[in-house]
Amino acid sequence: MKRVVITGAGTINALGHSVPETLEAMREGRCGIGQLEFRDVERLAIRIGGQVRGFEAEGRFNRQQMSLYDRFTQFTLTAAKEAIEQSGLEFHGDLSAKAGVVLGNSGGGMQTLDENYRSVYEDGKNRVHPFVVPKLMNNAAAGHVSMQYNLKGPSFTVSTACASSNHAMAQAFQMVRSGMSPAMITGGSESMLCFGGVKAWEGLRVMSKDACRPFSANRNGMVQGEGAGIFVFEEYDHARARGAEILCEVIGFAMSSDAADIVMPSKQGAARAISGALQDARIAASEVGYINAHGTGTAANDKTECAAVADVFGPHADSLMISSTKSMHGHLIGGTGAVELLACIMALRDGVVAPTIGYEEPDPECNLDVVPNEAREAKVDVALSNAFAFGGLNAVLALRKV
Repeated sequence: MKRVVITGAGTINALGHSVPETLEAMREGRCGIGQLEFRDVERLAIRIGGQVRGFEAEGRFNRQQMSLYDRFTQFTLTAAKEAIEQSGLEFHGDLSAKAGVVLGNSGGGMQTLDENYRSVYEDGKNRVHPFVVPKLMNNAAAGHVSMQYNLKGPSFTVSTACASSNHAMAQAFQMVRSGMSPAMITGGSESMLCFGGVKAWEGLRVMSKDACRPFSANRNGMVQGEGAGIFVFEEYDHARARGAEILCEVIGFAMSSDAADIVMPSKQGAARAISGALQDARIAASEVGYINAHGTGTAANDKTECAAVADVFGPHADSLMISSTKSMHGHLIGGTGAVELLACIMALRDGVVAPTIGYEEPDPECNLDVVPNEAREAKVDVALSNAFAFGGLNAVLALRKV
């Protein structure tokens, strides 16, 4: 089995338009959640979100590209450019033939859907743009990344709701580890912050009207975000041979299904994924220093996740740091695990653990060190990234400092 490392990272989200901007915001405990700005927002009960501000797509893409790129694809290509440039990889010859892209996404071209449903049903138009289908399909971003960077190997999109990015990155990890490919582009993206996207989520009654407060006793729901996180996963010897800078090593993953309820989380299912990741990485529970939690800010998710962590880690759970950066950038649904992986890299590489902001009241059912409100300097050698999705679908990644 090959060793797998991360040699490039890119992002755009409510905290920043790049990795340095995002990590600075995480260190400062800055909140990127604010009032939403789009058409018909006044018709919504939920009017806050982690919206990407100041993003001018017209300055990044030409007219022909704009006709093919939904906002989630624009975010993906923006983050991919940063990640691939940092890695220094150029895809030619055998590398081009074997390298691919696996991305996570849940909603697809939601902005395109919203605009065209409005055009047909509200404005009464009888025609839509001929590129609506290739613009809204979930695999559009993966296709465009593969074309942009000459990636001719395995390329596809994984859609497992809130665990999409972690499932995608796990597949990319497995492909590099098995020797199928020396490098894979992976991560995820989402852009559901439009009238139709938020209106649908309102129906679940899980959204907060004022703030995301994971693990706090007075938490009252999740807050949506948007953006992308993209990474270059590369075989260790391949990266060393070309003198690449290594951000961290991916050492294990596990996936599980609750097989219980379509929306309510299961402690047992989450615990199986966490313990499975430790087993796959061949590490002891005591080696883990930080967990980037799924931590949505809903009553059910937070207490279930804490219970699962306590079950797996036993007494060591009291020594763990566990935080939810969703409190800062919102819940990116299919793209959330990718942006959250940046917090794990920051903990391993820089020794800075991102905080859970908005924390106001201790909850006896979330009685762990949730790094409340302020970032913390700490030595972390191993970190986990949790993702637990509707459908009872769980995916956990394990990473190590190099």
